[in-house]
Amino acid sequence: MNLRQQREDIEEQILSPYACLNKNSKGRTIQEEPCDIRTNFQRDRDRVIHSKAFRRLKHKTQVFISPEGDHYRTRLTHTLEVAQIARTIARALRLNEDLTEAIALAHDLGHTPFGHAGEHALEKVCPLGFKHYEQSLRVVEKLENKGKGLNLSWEVKDGILNHPTAGQPITLEGKIVRLSDKIAYINHDIDDAIRGKILKSEELPDEYTKVLGKTSGERIDNIIHNIVNNSINNNDITMSPDFEEATKNIRKYMFMNVYVGSTAKKHERKAQNIIIELYNHFVKNYQELPIEYQQLIERNEEPVERIVCDYIAGMTDRFAIKKFAEIFVPTSWDIY
Repeated sequence: MNLRQQREDIEEQILSPYACLNKNSKGRTIQEEPCDIRTNFQRDRDRVIHSKAFRRLKHKTQVFISPEGDHYRTRLTHTLEVAQIARTIARALRLNEDLTEAIALAHDLGHTPFGHAGEHALEKVCPLGFKHYEQSLRVVEKLENKGKGLNLSWEVKDGILNHPTAGQPITLEGKIVRLSDKIAYINHDIDDAIRGKILKSEELPDEYTKVLGKTSGERIDNIIHNIVNNSINNNDITMSPDFEEATKNIRKYMFMNVYVGSTAKKHERKAQNIIIELYNHFVKNYQELPIEYQQLIERNEEPVERIVCDYIAGMTDRFAIKKFAEIFVPTSWDIY
């Protein structure tokens, strides 16, 4: 009995005509023997969850760098929240939940330590440029699994690369993740900002909360319902104009009041200096990189600058701080 084939047959019967079916996938770069239990997109999801890059997300900043308290989001909890929102929408629209979840779980694998502060630092200092979504794709294609990559399906990689606001995913499942990422980080960052006394809930502009809801839970629930109601039986994933406008404006409000210049960001310059100093050091001294990164450089597969970005982007916040201290902070010594 081939359970995978049974599942593929069920997909064809119950999923929306707009869903991306496993049997219609464009496949993998390196062809593999299909599993007799799991579909391709299930295998993709499992590979992401078992990857080292996924585990490191638990010690990477979402918004607050080194917060005091156990309840602030990390990059991992953000990722799980995106996956939950995305899967809820996919199920309601009868789209492919496994593909949606695989994209959601992988979308931030390439994020730097210290959140977007680290990303901006690498983008500034590296002449080749740096974008976390491009790095996420690079992680699954080249860096994971001792340089072999995860060999994910084409549709998952497309969703990873196109999850930013300006992205244009090919699949509806990818479009769901693109929206779910914004839903999660806007509302949960509001929650964290209130917890950190950066904002008060009553300070959120009424013109947005009247449309979306007064609390994070209300807003997430209302936005999900709005997306489902506007996208059902359609070959697109959309919000109504009033919800789209309110969501866009509350995101702008967060940039003005939390993401830029608030006390939540008081350590950003220090964090960026750590990233920049590490980058400059390892570009000049790439022999100090772990052996697998040195080998990539010595085989002339990649420029030194790109490999150094790979190494730094893969760090957790605490490892970056530790490595900076090892290199730049003097330690005591004793001749006896």
